[in-house]
Parts: sequence; structure tokens; C-alpha cells
Amino acid sequence: MALLRDWGLTLGRWSGRPEARLVKGDDKPEVAQLRAAAAAADWGTVRSVLEARPESQDRTGLLWTVADTAGVERWIGEVLEAEPESALARTVAGIRYISWGWEARTSGYAKNVSREQFEVFHSRLRQAEEYLYEAAEREPGWTSPWYALQISGRGLQVGQVTARRRFEATVRRDPHHLGAHEQQLQQICKKWGGSHEEMHAFARESALKAPGGTLLGGLVADAHIEEWLSLESGPDAAYIGRPDVAQSLRQAADHSYRHPDFVREGAWLGVLNSFAMAFSLAGDRASARECFQATEGRVTESPWQYLNGSDPVAAYRKHRSSAGR
Repeated sequence: MALLRDWGLTLGRWSGRPEARLVKGDDKPEVAQLRAAAAAADWGTVRSVLEARPESQDRTGLLWTVADTAGVERWIGEVLEAEPESALARTVAGIRYISWGWEARTSGYAKNVSREQFEVFHSRLRQAEEYLYEAAEREPGWTSPWYALQISGRGLQVGQVTARRRFEATVRRDPHHLGAHEQQLQQICKKWGGSHEEMHAFARESALKAPGGTLLGGLVADAHIEEWLSLESGPDAAYIGRPDVAQSLRQAADHSYRHPDFVREGAWLGVLNSFAMAFSLAGDRASARECFQATEGRVTESPWQYLNGSDPVAAYRKHRSSAGR
């Protein structure tokens, strides 16, 4: 209960239930500024905003804000020509080409993606990797190029050995980088050629070996949700309702958001939403209620889109009510 205590809240005296609302990414003013500058091909502003967020403070979220802005690919080439030694420009270009590649592929099942779409997808990812390796060479201490290479590598199916090396390259520079661990968790899950056992072991070890208050605790919740998603109706409920699943979630929670050193920074809200959904599915209403209270109605698209892809907020509301909030 340390998290609620630190916020000046207790389950007994906080009776309000805020209206649920979807929160997408970082809600700081710099995000809107960055998105507008990227859309306007204003590299000067893009560069200044990105440079104001050091790599040591996880710049990847801001980089993806630029990368997910349509049209960046039309002007970033000119920047590269004007600033041939700029690692930042190459990182932006690489991540944009990853995002642009997935736009071509779409998020559909592979069987529904045409050969032509896959060809465009792979072509853009290969170009992304070229830019990212060049950025990594220019700034050997940076995390973001290696993190992005984890994502492009999965799309290009580089294999588990190469993928592991890219993950290790990322965490050598930032040992507790949440995004890098989330990408590796996906890489070793069953649907990408790994196994449930390997996935759970990685999540548990990463979370419990990190300092108390770690965001990496959310990996345990994500792993259980991942296995639950892989099962048919019936076996999925039987799995997530097992006592050992609930116990592992509580152990991770104790070392993460319940720990006195937990701080509401970075992707903390996503971690709480993942725990809220996992505890709800596991039938631990008290722990789920604690998470729902802590989120104060702020809903992250992941993981709730797995329950209702068109309306994650509705899924959140339904499970919050079931938990007694």
C-alpha cells in the first residue's frame, strides 16, 4: 500500500471514482510541440526538443512521437544531407522508417498481408537498420538506436541470437530500460518462436533483480496476459485463475508499484494498467481495485485493447466496476 500512502490516498477514505479517459503516450506539452514541428518539417524545433531530453532520461518516447508523424520521410533526407554526421537525424530517420514500414504491413495477421506489402515493409526496415547502425557508430553510448534495432529486427526475423545481442546492447547502456525489456519479452514469447516458460522466467528475473520500485515489475503482468491471450476460451480463464499466477503477480507488485521507492515517472501509468487488467482476470479483486484507484481513471490503450480493440476505456470501466471501484 506504499503507493497509495505516498499519494496521500487510502482505500478507506478515497470514495470518488474519476471518469475514465484514454491517455495516449506522454501528455507533456513538449509532445504536442514536437508533433506539430515534425508535421511542419521544422527540423530546428524537432532537434531542440529532442536534445533537451537526454538519452539518460529515455528519449525513445519523444523519438517515436516524431516517427509516427506522417510525412517525416519526405523531409528527413534533406536533413541527413545537410548534417551528415548527425546521429540524432539518423536515429529519427531510422525510427521513422520502422514506423513507415509497419504502416505498409498493417497490424493484420500475416496471412492477410500481401506479398507486395511485405516487400515494402522489409525494404523500409532494412533502410531503417542502415540509419540506426550509422547512428550507433556516431554515438556509441546511446540507447535509442539499439532499442529501435530490437523492433526492426523482429520485423525482419533476424532470429533469437541476433535479437538477444541487440537487447543486451541496449541494456548495457541502460540496464533497466523498460522498452528494451518489453521488446525482448515479445521476442521470446511463443508466437515469435520462443516459449511461455522462457518468457515467464525472463519477466520474473528482470523484475525481481531490479531495484525496488522498478517499472520492470509490469513485465510479469504482461507475460501472464500474453499467455492468457494465446489460449482458447475456457483454458484461458483456467490459466489466469490459477493461484500461482495470482501469487506471482502479487510478488511482482510488492517489488514494483507497492514498494516505497516507486515513483510516478516514465511509463508508470502503463504498468499500473497492466497490473489492473492482470489482477482483474486473475480474480484478485482487492489488488485490482488498488490498481484502478491508483490510475485515477487514466486508461492506457495497452493492454485494454486486447479486451475491446475499438474501446479500451469501456473494457477498463467494466473491469473497474467488477473490482468494486
